[in-house]
Amino acid sequence: MEEIVDQSLREMRETFASGRTRSVKWRKTQLEAIIEMVKDNEDKMCDVLFQDLGKHSTEAFRDELGFVMRSATTALNCLDKWVVPKKSNLPLLFYPSTGKVISEPYGAVLVLSSWNFPISLSLDPLIGAISAGNTVLLKASELSPNASSFLAKTIPSYLDNKAIKVIEGGPDVATILLKHQWDKIFFTGSPRIGKIIMAAAAEHLTPVTLELGGKCPTIVDHHSVSKDMKSVVKRISGGKWGSCSGQACISVDYVLVEQSFASSLIEMLKPMIRSFFGENPKESGCLSRIVTKKHFQRLARLLNDPGVQASIVYGGSMDEEKLYIEPTILLDPPLDSEIMNEEIFGPILPIITLRDIQESIEFIKSKPKPLAIYAFTKDENLKTRILSETSSGSVTFNDVMIQYMCDALPFGGVGESGIGRYHGKYSFECFSHEKAIMEGSLAMDLEARYPPWNSFKLTFLRLAFREAYFKLVLFMLGLKK
Repeated sequence: MEEIVDQSLREMRETFASGRTRSVKWRKTQLEAIIEMVKDNEDKMCDVLFQDLGKHSTEAFRDELGFVMRSATTALNCLDKWVVPKKSNLPLLFYPSTGKVISEPYGAVLVLSSWNFPISLSLDPLIGAISAGNTVLLKASELSPNASSFLAKTIPSYLDNKAIKVIEGGPDVATILLKHQWDKIFFTGSPRIGKIIMAAAAEHLTPVTLELGGKCPTIVDHHSVSKDMKSVVKRISGGKWGSCSGQACISVDYVLVEQSFASSLIEMLKPMIRSFFGENPKESGCLSRIVTKKHFQRLARLLNDPGVQASIVYGGSMDEEKLYIEPTILLDPPLDSEIMNEEIFGPILPIITLRDIQESIEFIKSKPKPLAIYAFTKDENLKTRILSETSSGSVTFNDVMIQYMCDALPFGGVGESGIGRYHGKYSFECFSHEKAIMEGSLAMDLEARYPPWNSFKLTFLRLAFREAYFKLVLFMLGLKK
């Protein structure tokens, strides 16, 4: 594997050095090929997503295939605008110099994708890296082996295989990859692995984007949204159980609600779950399965904590052979339990009760910064407090998860939930170095820049740095001391 990685990286660097990937035409050709690849292989992609995660083909299209085609189409349509140098308006002090910022590709990029959305979390960063003109080596997750194998076999048939490489393997392969020097590393996964990625990148001072996760809270202010509770419950249910069975970094992790409304919320959630998945969710075909036995056993351990067991008010059944966990609701599990102190990443929804919904602010602030905060409220004061007093990758009011699908907004975390951002133009920027260009003129010079120093030059510089141009003119004319 060492030899394969060495050869792949060498070929990528040679391709980048040739200048081929800097061509807008080359970039567009690759983006068109990604769209063609998805269209040609829609059924195969849905098949591998079902094999790896039990995803229904409609869910697979919504969260992965359709998302990738939209992302690639956006990049294709906007690339000509994105690559145009941005003119800078320089202060008068620098006249007649001119300035601009150009976006240049980093070079050889390493993309390490995740298993829960193995198609979109592989191809979407790839779209950004290609749009910016980089060469890319992609390692898909070994925990979704069918999707990884599909990408490794299919991508070379559509994309420039001198510039775009795909390597399969587990942690041993990732370790080999991280020993090499890359010009940019993009990783999607857990904070624990993110720390390993960042430590390896630090050896070469390689810039990183880390798309991690965290416990995304959902605030339900029933006082202000009482007339819309059916929509609130449907959106919470979809955000918890409707996308990879809760195995999503932006999934609803837990709900904060006033104690007086908790039982009503639970009674509304129960029929909503049945409307989504029927009386027997295991056989519905609409609920994704847990990815591996190891992940199943982790979730089972969280649920089997005696304090957590006692808090189950709905669901709780498990089938290890089928990697199935029933949609489960908890009411006030112990706050010191594991399930309330690590990202759940599964179909278990804790409901935490508060005396007053305003207390949700302090509750969220007591936890690491989440990737997203969701709040169902029409209370402008509560909205303002959430925005001004909490920190998170994003905030979405009166909906869940849709911010991920909107490529007009940046997607990324803060603190333990991630570093950097992408999607749409932000993906192009993520994989670009913004280089400042300044062009001076030899027609004139500013003597105050140079020794020998004196009080005249000091006064001149004081006025210049303050941009006090009128006073500067008076000073030059000898009308101001």
